[in-house]
Amino acid sequence: MSNKSDLLAIGHTAFDYIIQVNEFPQPNTSTAINKMRTLFGGAAANVAVVASTLGLKSSLISAVGNDFIRSEYEDKLKNLNIDTENMIVIEDEKTPTAFVLTDSNNDQISYFYWGAASQFKNSEPPQKAIDSVNAVHLATGDPGFNRRSGEVAHKLGKLISFDPGQDLHMYSKNELEEVLKICNILFGNHHEIKRIQETLNMTIDDLINFGPDIVVTTHGKDGSSICTDEEIKIDAIIRDTVDPTGAGDSYRAGFLNAYLNGEDLETCGKFASSVASFIVEAEGCQTNVPNENMVRDRMEMMWK
Repeated sequence: MSNKSDLLAIGHTAFDYIIQVNEFPQPNTSTAINKMRTLFGGAAANVAVVASTLGLKSSLISAVGNDFIRSEYEDKLKNLNIDTENMIVIEDEKTPTAFVLTDSNNDQISYFYWGAASQFKNSEPPQKAIDSVNAVHLATGDPGFNRRSGEVAHKLGKLISFDPGQDLHMYSKNELEEVLKICNILFGNHHEIKRIQETLNMTIDDLINFGPDIVVTTHGKDGSSICTDEEIKIDAIIRDTVDPTGAGDSYRAGFLNAYLNGEDLETCGKFASSVASFIVEAEGCQTNVPNENMVRDRMEMMWK
């Protein structure tokens, strides 16, 4: 690789409230919270943290509030040597905050306060930061900012991966098409990929012909699939699940790590699956992040 940073993640950095309940309440009722913790999250930050721990030189651009400056979270990112020089700091606003509720079936409902991230729409694409990396990952965030950043990355010849995640509903059909046309890798869980197909009236093959060279779909405990001119199915590594939050982001970081290091697509999927298997073993998105040796040891145990 060049002397540039390997990966720039663009999107949310957030404080996460991880909440466990027996069951979700019906409207106009309440339910008891069994456990609650405040942890670090945000899809873009999750990808940057996992990628950095795995050995990639990572950068991060998010819109954050004053509460992020000199916080434990900022210290953590700096200790991981993640470049946060181009973070967008919004005065008198809060850093985005997620409330993630998980029930006894490991189903989830999330509430997200955008806070400072609402100012993404007024921000210029970070051209200098994009020019200084080899690849750009567009995570959950403002559709317009992601599109504009993606267009800059495309003109500069960068590898672009795209994961609209839970913010998919914010994309208009036209915005979705504009980002898909310029991305190389599309990530989504099976619900999100299905919704993209329905919105654009496209099959997976249509999507690949339209824009991304690779469509990666995660299926939770049922593994993942990687589609190009063929479909590669990857088993999940089943572990005792403490908290599924962040497994998808860690999968993406693991996949990109392997891909940027020249691995074939099947190995990328297996590496990503192994990374995600560590994340679910602890509460929070960034609590149990493995290094590369740990990931490869678990891969060898799974796929001898």
